[in-house]
Parts: sequence; structure tokens; C-alpha cells
Amino acid sequence: MKHVEFGLDTFGGVTRDADDQPVPHPQVVRDLVSDAVLADQVGLDFFGVGEHHREDFAVSSPEMVLAAVASQTRRIRLGSTVTVLSSDDPVRVFERFATLDAVSNGRAEIVAGRGSFTESFPLFGYDLGDYDVLFEEKLALLAQLVREEPVTWSGTTRAALSEQRVYPTTEHGLPVWVGVGGSPESVVRTARYGFGLFLAIIGGAADRFLPYVDLFERAQDQLGVPRQRLAVHSPGLVAATDEQARELTYPGWERMRRRMAVDRGWPLPSPGEFEHEVTSGSLYVGSPDTVAERVAATVSVLGVDRFDLKYDQQVQHADQQESIRLFGERVVPQIKDRLSVV
Repeated sequence: MKHVEFGLDTFGGVTRDADDQPVPHPQVVRDLVSDAVLADQVGLDFFGVGEHHREDFAVSSPEMVLAAVASQTRRIRLGSTVTVLSSDDPVRVFERFATLDAVSNGRAEIVAGRGSFTESFPLFGYDLGDYDVLFEEKLALLAQLVREEPVTWSGTTRAALSEQRVYPTTEHGLPVWVGVGGSPESVVRTARYGFGLFLAIIGGAADRFLPYVDLFERAQDQLGVPRQRLAVHSPGLVAATDEQARELTYPGWERMRRRMAVDRGWPLPSPGEFEHEVTSGSLYVGSPDTVAERVAATVSVLGVDRFDLKYDQQVQHADQQESIRLFGERVVPQIKDRLSVV
């Protein structure tokens, strides 16, 4: 019987108070830690925290938050979603996550990516013109670092290393995933380095990502490397009824879509777009029965090993916590029953 994991991801999205005003960043971070504790209590497998450097997200240092979570949880695995590797130093990334792995008793994972926003590039003095070479070189270095052997490496984006040991070491190694939004080149690169593939499906139907799943498997076979795990990350919210879930989610969804339209040059949200994403796209919003049915279909069609719900919608914190509780206690058991997985 196949084993499938279920987790939660958050970008540290700023929640709203009872007056629909943004909650201050320090409170969002404290609330996020309590969310992870709840996720552990309801039996979820993974809790991921993303890195951003902008006002609508409260977390710029996932490892610090995850270390706080590690001190209050015992079982749930902890990782980044994602670490923006292009604007970071892979040596420091390894050191920080190896430390997290120690304090969490071996529960740390790295999800590396380019990042869905680019504010970190000018913030840390990187040129967006080097977008591709930064990620390629730094991922190559990270691939060497996680072997925990002396590293010899040279490139154009940081100082070379010669037979360099990096500490602390881990007891059982650090699992590494690469977050991919839909680039075939990124899928093949992930296979080449022997990392897990984490598909960020934030728009459209899940089955349109089937070619990437097939490419990942074929690339691993052609490269002669062992098959690695496949995960999916998509946004959603669970509430008592479909109507309540939609009413809670829509205002924040529209607010974010309009902002991203400005930031990225996307078209403004169209009439019916929200409804389409909820019913047949990548927005898993609804009652436990509805969300279970839709997630089960995605897990089945893509054959993934983990499904993570990005739960941090622009709602009140109490609504987020209810969503976590329902996802762990009612949605996941239904999915497992539907698919006969453990």
C-alpha cells in the first residue's frame, strides 16, 4: 500500500483582524508557531515556512521560525517553502538547516527555489540579470554540501572552495527538494542533482502538470539516478461549508490577485476566475468533503508522495486554525480512505 504524506505550507501571509485590518508582523509570526503546533497535534506530516521580503508576508527567516516550532513539537517534519537559494549562500543554508535538524532531532528538510518574488535580489545586492546562473551554480554547490564530504567547487557567483568541510554535520542527512513552478529545464535539473521535485501549482487544473511528472521520471531513468519523491503545493482553506469557505477566502484572494497583477503585469482577475479555480483549478476551498474529494483527485492523477495545502489565506487567525484542524482531522482521513493509502 502506497504511503502519501499530507502537510501545510505558509508564506507567513499577513492575516486580518476583526476589523479587516492587517495583523502586525510580530503577532503573525507568533500565530504561525501556534499553527505548526496544532498541525503536529492533528497528525499532519510536514509544516513548511516560506521566505519573503515584503510587507504582505511576515517571515524573512524561515529557519528561525522553524527552530521555535521544533522546540514545541515532537513529530512533524519541518522545512522551508521555499528558501530563495539564488540570493543566499548555499554554505550558510546548509549550516542553518543542519542546525535546525539537530534541534528538531532529525526533522529538517530544505525546499530550495528561485522564489516567487524577486525582492531579495536587490535587497542582498544581486543582479536579476544573473537570475539563471545564480540558481544553477548555487544548486550545484548545495548538491555537494548535503553529501557532507569535503567540497571542492568553483563558479562565478561566490568564492571557490577547496576540500572544505562544512559544519555541523547531521545524523541522517538533509532531504532536499526543489520548488518548481512549471519549467521543464528546472525539472530536469532537479532530477540531475537527485533532489525531490516540489510542484507549486497555484493556478489551473492539476492534470496540466502531468507532463512535468512524466519528464521527471524519464529524466531520472535516463540519468541513471534513483527515483526521488514528488510533492505538490497548492493554496486552500477548509471551513464547515463550501459557502463559508468561499466567503472567507474571496476578499483576500481578490486583493492578492490584484496586487500580483500590478507586480507581475498579469491581467486583472476576471469574472468567474475565483469560481473556476475553486471548482476545477488549484484553489482547494470548501467543506471537508469537498476539499477531500478534490485533493484525492490531484494525488491520484499526479501520483504524488506528498500534498501540502498552503493554508495562509488573508482571513482571521481563528479561521486559519479551524482550517488546519479540519484538514488534519477530517480531510486527510477521507483522502486516505478514498485512495487506500497510508
